[in-house]
Amino acid sequence: MGFGVMAGAQEVTVQGKTLKEMFSEFFNTCYKHQVFQLFKNFPAKKSIAIDYHDIEKFDTGLADRVLSEPERVLDEAQQALKEMHTPTPNISQYRILFEPHIRFYNLPTFSEHGGLLIQDLSEVFTNKWVRVKGIISKRADVTHKLKVAHLACLACDEEFNIPVGRDGGYPGTCDACGKKAMKLDEEKSVFLDVQRAEVQELLERVPGGAQAAKAELVLEDDLVNSIVPGDSMDVCGIFRLRKLEKGPRNMYSRYIEVVHAKNLHIDFEELSITEDEARAIRELAANPKIYEKIVNSIAPMIYGHTEVKEAIVLQLFGGTKEKKFMDAKLRDDIHILLIGDPGAAKTRFLQHVSDLAPKSIYVSGKSVTGVGLTASAERDELSEGGWTLKAGALVLASGGIVCIDEFDKIEDTDRAAMHEAMESQTISVAKAGMVAKFRAKTAILAAANPKRGRFDNNMLLAEQFDIPPTLLSRFDLIFPIRDIMDEKKDSELADHILNSHISSLRSMPVFERTFDIIEKNLLKKYVAYARQTVRPVLGDEAKERIKDFYVQLRKLGKQDGAVPITPRQIEGLIRLSEASAKIRLSEKVELGDAERAIRLTEFVLKQIMYDKETG
Repeated sequence: MGFGVMAGAQEVTVQGKTLKEMFSEFFNTCYKHQVFQLFKNFPAKKSIAIDYHDIEKFDTGLADRVLSEPERVLDEAQQALKEMHTPTPNISQYRILFEPHIRFYNLPTFSEHGGLLIQDLSEVFTNKWVRVKGIISKRADVTHKLKVAHLACLACDEEFNIPVGRDGGYPGTCDACGKKAMKLDEEKSVFLDVQRAEVQELLERVPGGAQAAKAELVLEDDLVNSIVPGDSMDVCGIFRLRKLEKGPRNMYSRYIEVVHAKNLHIDFEELSITEDEARAIRELAANPKIYEKIVNSIAPMIYGHTEVKEAIVLQLFGGTKEKKFMDAKLRDDIHILLIGDPGAAKTRFLQHVSDLAPKSIYVSGKSVTGVGLTASAERDELSEGGWTLKAGALVLASGGIVCIDEFDKIEDTDRAAMHEAMESQTISVAKAGMVAKFRAKTAILAAANPKRGRFDNNMLLAEQFDIPPTLLSRFDLIFPIRDIMDEKKDSELADHILNSHISSLRSMPVFERTFDIIEKNLLKKYVAYARQTVRPVLGDEAKERIKDFYVQLRKLGKQDGAVPITPRQIEGLIRLSEASAKIRLSEKVELGDAERAIRLTEFVLKQIMYDKETG
């Protein structure tokens, strides 16, 4: 569809019509109901969201103009709406305030750039559309921007309503008398709510080893307070540059003037999987040795520790999502704690899982605080010295895994902040007059050392954990990892390490054949596919087996003085059984899945929770 030029006004048109006329036709043809709802519900509703694909179907020439001239298109579309609007008596008081917002979404700029990363934003995008996906890390208080200045001349008493430009300036000279005697009347002026926020690159999209890039967001009017730290968002807006308030005169900062923001709730498993990959995954799941292959694929450089690797596999797959009992959500994420002697490969386990999981954060207890893990309120430049809510690791990794090394080194006051996050999977903040609740649907893999640095064989293991019982009870599985001298095992370990180093110098397929493992990217997609598509339900046999085991545990705890067994154990067994069924891509939790969960739980209990006579 061709473009034309209007004589005199030199206004580019689409098929001989102005942009405003084209949008009027579009609204009357395709969005009549949405426009009616906007007029009916104004000012409670101030925006109309337009799918770019609808514009494209209506007129490709107009769609091209939307992409090439974002600011002008937004202004013309807004003017078209304003001219269509007839004020009614109940909203006539808002006539001067009737400024509807056009919010385009599904713009193709994201796919055009092959998945635009925040770190790729540069000056070439200035005043152009950008579309990025990220997680909100900060949000400032709401401020107010002058939009229409009501000016009164002190010399001749004339009054003016002057739209304020993007730079915030307005004339200081009276048009009537020419004198500089203008005074701003704030009560009669029109202000706009403005909020600044910060978006951070999605963790699963950050190149290995790189720092997550950040960008400032500016939200106006009805977009204010529509985002919360920890939310994963698809943000569409116009890329802007702003002169730095401090620093060299020729230096500018960047921000995105948000036009549309969609909450993604991207979780651990939301990776794109092609049909060919899905077919390969289903074929792999049919392999009778699938459990063994996946367990071998977890930290293959580490010799032994089969039970730990099996537990980590179940943690990656997780239990059945979105279960509710009455109004309470049931946790499906599995928490695991590794307590062991120095040099027992705990850190390597954590680093491997952090690298394998699409959305993960690795932190060390020596350098982490409670607010760094959960959330905080702090003074920040976003709110010009005001208070800002900032999300911590458990919020930023929501839907994934947080690997916490040196868990025993975290201060007691900081560890206390984790109780709510581990069980309820929410984080409540009440600081500096701000009250908020964040989503922290995160699995935790933690590593710690015993009280004295190493395990003492003359003491019960349970007595050597320097972690409060209230926090220990929230872990589904707790593995003690002891460095025991055994000539045969030491020889096998040495052979394994030597073979690993030799294989690592060759091609990856040789390494995979040597250890019978699944390639990392395929394993990552396998986990993602299982978590996306499979929702296992407990079968009758599995249910009865878990029930019998739980009743026996309660009896042993009462008779032999073992650590008390609580209903948390039965919930943990259910999660582990569901994860086992997911590995097979099965919709039913069978007896074998329950047996696998019970075997791991017994392995842990015999080493930790029973006294010597019982164990």
